[in-house]
Amino acid sequence: MERVRTTAQLAFLKGHGTENDFVIVPDPDNTVDLPASAVAALCDRRAGIGGDGLLHVVRSAAHPEARTMAGEAEWFMDYRNADGSTVEMCGNGVRVFARYLQRAGLVEDGDIAVATRGGVKQVHLAKGDDGDITVSMGRAVLPEDGVTVTVGGRSWPARNVNMGNPHAVAFVEDLEHAGDLYTAPAFSPAAVYPTGVNVEFVVDRGERHVAMRVHERGAGETRSCGTGACAVAVAAARRDGVDPSVTGAPVTYTVDVLGGRLMITERPDGGIEMTGPAVIVAAGTIDADWWETALD
Repeated sequence: MERVRTTAQLAFLKGHGTENDFVIVPDPDNTVDLPASAVAALCDRRAGIGGDGLLHVVRSAAHPEARTMAGEAEWFMDYRNADGSTVEMCGNGVRVFARYLQRAGLVEDGDIAVATRGGVKQVHLAKGDDGDITVSMGRAVLPEDGVTVTVGGRSWPARNVNMGNPHAVAFVEDLEHAGDLYTAPAFSPAAVYPTGVNVEFVVDRGERHVAMRVHERGAGETRSCGTGACAVAVAAARRDGVDPSVTGAPVTYTVDVLGGRLMITERPDGGIEMTGPAVIVAAGTIDADWWETALD
């Protein structure tokens, strides 16, 4: 099928989940050409639409990376970072992706499946378009390899957590110690994360209640990170001596992010659920001349 280079009718939407914001490009048949340079142009906050990333909405059967999942999930979240690079998963992105499908009438309220590069995710959509959305995020993997994260003259040990994408979780006394997070915090040994890592800095706010800041690889500091919030909740639980697989009881942590609040529950079977808002804020079409320039 021919890829689209330019059209006056190339549609987009803008949405966010706890202020982690995304450009949404509906493309059911996977005909839109989206090279990294064009994605970066769309996500540019001054010269483009602006976003922490891009949600390319494609039927699983139409995308070579998702065809094997088409029997489980009709829709594939082809997620791109703001710099145009691909990534395995985005927790806030899945909620916004599902909200778009709901708004467009492509799915019914209730339970749906969404294919991602991190596997098929189960999503629960409450009735109506203003309720929280719950995503089954899968299980956390806790590699034994530890790392040290450094910002300025301070260093902290960080817990290695994988949520389909890599995270380093550091508990600190003050979130300001994370610095500006425009550039990626240094970590060692470098071999632990050969393709980079999302780094979360975490402080306690109360019993089973934490707050975080995050540097997302390929995006810089973002207002929220869903997989990061899950990694933080698991790391906090283990730090606090809580493991649902041992106690047989689920544990829930409230995770405050710069853009709002997420509730993260880890169940005895290891499954992690993330609950939070998702909002569509605008819809329009991309100017054909601008798009042609972005593709060059």
